[in-house]
Amino acid sequence: MKQKRWVIPDIHGYAKTLKSLLAQIRPSKEDHLIFLGDYIDRGPDSKGVIDEIMQLQKNGYRITTLKGNHEEFLLENYVNAKQNSGLFKSKAYKLLRKEWYEFGGKDTLKSFGVKSVLNLPHQYLEWMENLEYYCEFKDYVLVHAGLNFKPDDVFADKKTMLWAKEFKIIPSKIGYRQLVHGHAPVDLEYIHHCINQEKHEFIDLDNGVYMSKKPGFGNLLAFELNERLLITQHNEDE
Repeated sequence: MKQKRWVIPDIHGYAKTLKSLLAQIRPSKEDHLIFLGDYIDRGPDSKGVIDEIMQLQKNGYRITTLKGNHEEFLLENYVNAKQNSGLFKSKAYKLLRKEWYEFGGKDTLKSFGVKSVLNLPHQYLEWMENLEYYCEFKDYVLVHAGLNFKPDDVFADKKTMLWAKEFKIIPSKIGYRQLVHGHAPVDLEYIHHCINQEKHEFIDLDNGVYMSKKPGFGNLLAFELNERLLITQHNEDE
């Protein structure tokens, strides 16, 4: 059997939904699973999501894990908290923490059973720190959010890889390969349009799993790169 290449975007703490999606695609250890980042925040079980992926890694599955802006934001808050561990906290520290909490950080801490980012187990912080920024194949380039096509080296701008919402693709700079990303939620109809148009410059796979009450949204997706097959899993955590 030809190795399958499954791409899974923005899980956002929905561990039960992730497990159901994996049960649908039933990957073998010869397959390649590529996760596009944003494993945490918003959903009820960020710890469970990371535990599930860690277990796949321990079991010998071929896994590539990219970093999302939510992991980066948690790590920034961790560094900031260490620098403000005394009695008096800076305004900058309080502002960054407040922003992360609004971003879904409180849900992440709750899933770990802690009240401070400083109390997160080191193994999870290290796992997030070691996430990759992009993944290349001969026919696709994968990244969490997008790429900055202004410099000669499109892989030089890590911030854009994590945070970009809009960017203009210059196909020649990525060898006329298709760019696959997540980060910006779009509806299922648009995702199918991008997949069905093989010459489309990009595919955005984020269907906003946490937006379960909005028509056309609220699913976690898996996209198989070889057959261009899309598997849809509705949100089972809510």
